[in-house]
Amino acid sequence: MTSEQDNAFGVLTDEAFERSRRRIGIPQRTHPAHITEVSADATRHFAFGYGDANPLYCDADYAKNTRWGSLIAPPNFTYCMGENAAPEITAEQKAALKGDPFAGLGAYQAAMEFEYYRPLRLDDQCQVLRAQVGVQEKPSSFGGRTAHVTSDFLYTNGHGEVVTIQRGTWIHAERHTSRERASTKEPITFDPYSDEQLAEIDAAYDAETRRGSQPRFFEDVAIGDELQPRVKGPLTVTDLVVWHIGWGMQLTPPGAFGIARQIRRKAPGLYPPNARNIPDTVQRLHWDPERARELGIPMSYDYGAMRETWLTHAITDWMGDDAWLFKLRCQHRKFNYIGDTTWVRGTVVDKVQTHGRNEVHLEVSCWNQRGEETTPGSAVVLLPSRTGPVELPKPPADDLAALLELEIARYA
Repeated sequence: MTSEQDNAFGVLTDEAFERSRRRIGIPQRTHPAHITEVSADATRHFAFGYGDANPLYCDADYAKNTRWGSLIAPPNFTYCMGENAAPEITAEQKAALKGDPFAGLGAYQAAMEFEYYRPLRLDDQCQVLRAQVGVQEKPSSFGGRTAHVTSDFLYTNGHGEVVTIQRGTWIHAERHTSRERASTKEPITFDPYSDEQLAEIDAAYDAETRRGSQPRFFEDVAIGDELQPRVKGPLTVTDLVVWHIGWGMQLTPPGAFGIARQIRRKAPGLYPPNARNIPDTVQRLHWDPERARELGIPMSYDYGAMRETWLTHAITDWMGDDAWLFKLRCQHRKFNYIGDTTWVRGTVVDKVQTHGRNEVHLEVSCWNQRGEETTPGSAVVLLPSRTGPVELPKPPADDLAALLELEIARYA
């Protein structure tokens, strides 16, 4: 078992890159899904966790009268679904997956892409095939030499139909390097919010509207149109708790106490000891400022996936029930700390008719109260026309194995 005394632990080596490359294309087992079946309770908890009360996701009686005919899950809901669809692998492949090539390094979500092909409906189930599809070496001002590892999460519904392609890139950096670089920067300061600032935030919440059942037609949209801004924050640890209720734990398998002990026996690295020498989840840096500082980060911060749902919230409220979010891509460039307020903005930058689709292209982004852009992104929305409804896009392959081959070629 790798230990911190090993020379390679926490060091980004050429051999680590080579080990990582040997993993490309090998299906990996996933943790048990947080949710195994789409239900009104599950989708409501998930949507409420990012502040979205859209009845399309939360009210089955409302949703059955929409074009979908039933309640559907929010686009990002696949984060908490997916029974493992990995086939049996060879002994050689198992050996390639053994251990973590980047053990002891910090891992930070850098970018995420989504392509959505059909909705998950009420009572639907889901399978996921996960595999690494690429690894690149890149320099970083934060972590020096870094490894950018891209993994795919390919989802089908209970009928085996492709639902979502999700591509995620994580940056792996030496913790001592990130700590040294962080120590040379000016500390982040957080003055208390004034009553006037809080009133501005509350006014933005109070002003939120949702397109809902009123169709937004392709013909009525113009380049330069702006989405109604969304505000998220000031971020609290309570927000993270509510988020996890809908989302599950993700990085650490589900379960507490004795269940967690069984997991810790197999993967002790997932539970580094805290200041009192008590094993605790690696995820605690998101709510434990002391752990964050140990890793060279000024204080606790959100998950990149939270901001992805915030972007999705702004887009789906703007586009309405009859439209379809086809693509979303974003990059997480700055930490969003506990206490920060995020403003989500979007603008129509193009509209195209292609392959029988009415595509509206958006630029979307998250900005903090310091005026810094933390997450730039882009999206493609399919809008209905006055002459006909949205037709869902056709996935590039009909099954997971063929889809994975295409994805590996994409990054080759």
